[in-house]
Amino acid sequence: MKRRLEYEEIPYPVEKLKRVDQTTTKITENVQRFDRREQGFYLSRRGVYGPVTQREFYRLGKTPIIGAEMDVASHLAKVLDGEIASLKAPIPENPVILSQHIKRLAYFLRADMVGICKLPQYAVYTHDYDGTPIENNHQFSIVILIDQEYETMQASNGYDWISGCQSFLSYSTSGFIACIMANYIRRLGYPARAHFEPSYQVAVPPLVLLAGLGEMSRMGNSVLNPFLGARFKASVVTTDLPLLPDKPIDFGLQKFCSVCKKCAIECPANAISMGDKVMYNGYETWRLDVERCTKFRVTNQAGVQCGRCIKVCPWNKPSGWTHNMVRRMIRHTPFMDRIIVKMDDIWGYGKQNTREKWWFDLEEMDGILRIPER
Repeated sequence: MKRRLEYEEIPYPVEKLKRVDQTTTKITENVQRFDRREQGFYLSRRGVYGPVTQREFYRLGKTPIIGAEMDVASHLAKVLDGEIASLKAPIPENPVILSQHIKRLAYFLRADMVGICKLPQYAVYTHDYDGTPIENNHQFSIVILIDQEYETMQASNGYDWISGCQSFLSYSTSGFIACIMANYIRRLGYPARAHFEPSYQVAVPPLVLLAGLGEMSRMGNSVLNPFLGARFKASVVTTDLPLLPDKPIDFGLQKFCSVCKKCAIECPANAISMGDKVMYNGYETWRLDVERCTKFRVTNQAGVQCGRCIKVCPWNKPSGWTHNMVRRMIRHTPFMDRIIVKMDDIWGYGKQNTREKWWFDLEEMDGILRIPER
């Protein structure tokens, strides 16, 4: 029964992941809650990064695909929370059974991966982007990952006119799933709220980490998944439905990121650290230059935002026996990491395959769509 509920017909072999008691990234008791208004995009919105960046922030939907995706996400924000049924449904209150059920529901709704963790208060923002204080005391987080699609990533250079569209593909799709799941849980008689862009009340990276869906990477606060790399975005459902948290995972990424550095070398904003991990706000991380990263993404005149680091990362690979073998080598023979990175370069991974391009390069200017001149 357990295997049928939890593992049959799901996209990736999560049952094979190595589970550990502690995250591979050090997290202390000194982590402080974060004000969402201090995130890079919202600093841009407020003009902290200058008038040009502020102006371009309001043009993030400047190509029609991402504009359509952002419209859908704004409609979903109306149903992320709601009334809780007055009576609890006659279902088992066994956390094991309920966790299997919730995961199977996520896959039924077409999630690519899902994990569960407790909701630490340090992951709850202090304020929303409009200055509203946030209070969320739910016990658990259900974390939902959606792939940004490998084939399209291959056809892109990582910072052209499809890049931001890939992000919002995952934001809007995972938000759709989260809203349905949260609504369903409320119908069962338990509180639940969906969190997705632009309506997060919680910081996503620590929850992805704690839910056993990845390890912290050199890309700063980005968590990297063993099957998707960083080619995903996540939504979250916070709830008091009694659930069984997953354990963190270890697939050898900390040693690999220490020697790889491809994302840092290829970053067009020079925002990713080439150095070692540091302690910041009570946790261990490769420190990202948020201002450099944000300014490039917001003011990018050759496309919409940027995902170059995702594109060139050696973990950005589809399933297949050769790639699966390399994943096992990284986990079991870390002394081979440098050779694996070199072979990634030799085989030309991370290069653009323009033959697979399917989208139109279109830019909205003053309400009119045109072919970009740049």
